[in-house]
Amino acid sequence: MFGRFAALALPFALASAAFAQETPAPPPSPADEPDTTLVVLETTMGDITVAIETERAPVTAANFLRYVDEDRFDGIVFYRAMQLDWGEQPNGLVQAGTQHDPERILPPIAHEPTSETGVLHTAGALSMARNEPGTATGDFSIMLQEQPGMDADPTSEDPELRAGYAAFGHVVEGMDVVRAIYAAPTDPNKGEGWMKGQMLAEPVKIIEARRAEAQ
Repeated sequence: MFGRFAALALPFALASAAFAQETPAPPPSPADEPDTTLVVLETTMGDITVAIETERAPVTAANFLRYVDEDRFDGIVFYRAMQLDWGEQPNGLVQAGTQHDPERILPPIAHEPTSETGVLHTAGALSMARNEPGTATGDFSIMLQEQPGMDADPTSEDPELRAGYAAFGHVVEGMDVVRAIYAAPTDPNKGEGWMKGQMLAEPVKIIEARRAEAQ
């Protein structure tokens, strides 16, 4: 799914330089912040609390929350840690999901590009795994660092870069758990093609995924 990461090192560097030159905008007031829904991912390594962008990315957020509400994420695992050797370390992503389990999977959803939602691939962002745009189901990733190369680029002639990936939330508590999952040993013999060596030797289970207010 993320085979283009090696080619995205340059966009990352260029984007980082551009951000460094910009004058930071003042933080929004609470009244200006878009609506989100908090979800707790209780894992065997600890809890990760995420804010799901129900206002800015309604299609992707509704899909994720349906998996949560129907208990389809209970018992799934974080199975992948992609490690990138460029940029601020640790850099890369961790991935979890239903892995096309017919007992868990829901129909694919429409693609929501970041150029329309404004939800970008910042550090801690959640993003849907997919093949072609419009094929995302129940697998998602969490970014260790900012990955602007995964954002949609409407000016690109490459349809993949033009679409980008659909970010739909961010971690608000538990990035230490995300980093611990990322640092877990991988199996050099697991995985296929360019994903070989990125699979966790012992996947990290999500015991329960629930809306925070349901605790």
